[in-house]
Amino acid sequence: MPSFPKPAFAFNYHPDAEINAIRRYRDHQPGRQIPAKKANRLLIATWNIANLGLQKRKPNDYKIIAEIISWFDIVALQEVNDDLSGLRSVLASLPNAYRAIFSDKAGNEERMSFLYDSDKIVQLEKIGEIAIPPKDIKYIRLKGVNRKFNGFDRIPYLGSFMAGGFKFVLVNAHLYFGDDSKKDRDRRSLEAYATARWADLRHRDKHAYIRDIIALGDFNVPKVEAGDPIYNALRQRGLRKPEHSSQIASNLNNDKNYDQLMFFPGQTKQKYTRNNGIFDFDGAVFHQLWQNKTPAQFRSFVRYHISDHRPLWAEFKI
Repeated sequence: MPSFPKPAFAFNYHPDAEINAIRRYRDHQPGRQIPAKKANRLLIATWNIANLGLQKRKPNDYKIIAEIISWFDIVALQEVNDDLSGLRSVLASLPNAYRAIFSDKAGNEERMSFLYDSDKIVQLEKIGEIAIPPKDIKYIRLKGVNRKFNGFDRIPYLGSFMAGGFKFVLVNAHLYFGDDSKKDRDRRSLEAYATARWADLRHRDKHAYIRDIIALGDFNVPKVEAGDPIYNALRQRGLRKPEHSSQIASNLNNDKNYDQLMFFPGQTKQKYTRNNGIFDFDGAVFHQLWQNKTPAQFRSFVRYHISDHRPLWAEFKI
């Protein structure tokens, strides 16, 4: 997507002070706690970092972004620009054990990436994109949707990993958005169903490399409720979303649940510890800016220098 406008005002901050503020918020704010890393637990997160590599962030911005990422063992990133300078800057601010893998560019010049702690996680053999052969296009259809599925704008990117005894596949998605017209909602619904159908078929296939599949990313789901066509399409083949503890929206405006982390009942669910949530870093960061500017000005700075999405996470036993 196009870069957000650069804020018309300057705000200089000390990254250590901001990092201490978000750590206190993480540790003490009710409903926002994120467990510390443990040898027998795995923390998986997803985060759409707005236009990473396109917006002109500063080194201090990358320090804050990397601080949040470092709380997790593996993070699926969306909106990584074809220009990898942003991803490289985040990686340079992370502990040395963190590694990155990423897809080629697709719609909006976007890549998708996984950042993971190689001291804890082993990258396994399977890596690639969701493959839907032409003969299967006819099966990707939904009631009430008359248009044909013509493929993904950004093909979901998948990777296989192992932590302890837990082997899993992550499917990193950033579905088409367009606008709020029925035509674009229908296109988004078909992309959601295509993702869910692929995950279901591989989950049940005896030849699947790994059957524990977790679909996560920016699905552009406006409302997580029965009746929302995109959410219904994601759930239609059995993927389920755990209730997150923070019960807040995943976008900066606090009115949408675009970002999701979903898996199938069964072994993956047995690994799930019921700890999960959304971390609203904007509730703690740049407090002085919040006091001295309007809410709109504050959000314009946060979305440009950090992101307009909040990270969503879940914890699993390993």
